[in-house]
Amino acid sequence: MYSSTTEAPILLIGSAHVVDLDRPMRALLGERVLDAIAVELDEERAAKILAEHAPAERGSGRGQPLFVRLWGLLQKRLGEQLGGGIAGAEMRTASRLSQERNLPLFLIDDPIRETLQRLLRSMSVKERFSLLLGGILGLFVPSRLVAEKIDQYAEAPNEYLDEIRRAFPGVARVLLDERNEHMADRLRELRGRGFGRVAVIVGDAHLPGLREALGRRGILVETVSLAQMRAPAGPS
Repeated sequence: MYSSTTEAPILLIGSAHVVDLDRPMRALLGERVLDAIAVELDEERAAKILAEHAPAERGSGRGQPLFVRLWGLLQKRLGEQLGGGIAGAEMRTASRLSQERNLPLFLIDDPIRETLQRLLRSMSVKERFSLLLGGILGLFVPSRLVAEKIDQYAEAPNEYLDEIRRAFPGVARVLLDERNEHMADRLRELRGRGFGRVAVIVGDAHLPGLREALGRRGILVETVSLAQMRAPAGPS
């Protein structure tokens, strides 16, 4: 037992933004004592994803780089085909759980527009072209093949992360490393305000870096990976 909630470990839950994890997330958090729930969202993304009717407004992607809009379309398509719902379904589950249990919901991610600006400044021409090509091809890849890739990632996430860092160093630095540090700072701030027992829902690729960032800040961490969340439930 811990003498105070701020000594209890933070619970990090790995998710995939195109996979519906409603049932396993509810099973995991149903009986757990919590002070708050935190999600990998900023105010702008939360306003779109956590709305009662999730489809984005027409023209909501205007002003964003082409590859960003393509990746958004790809996530929407995969969310519909793989999860039977929308991209960001796990964030909506987290929001509903916070409401049902009367817990505060904290948004711990960087503002999306600032992240995109940093990303564009850091990316090489090769990285931009590769992401653009990947976004276009992804729109035509059968969802069955994507599901297989998700399974392969869940089995060996470190290998995939190493591959991303080799192929897209600028992307990995901005989208993973920098955001992990910033989210860790915000979680440390919440802890200082008395919110110690926090369940944090983030993309699974953030788990290793965010766990290390929190450890450097002296914060205990418990992790539940995407593979564990997707594992079949045992006999009751």
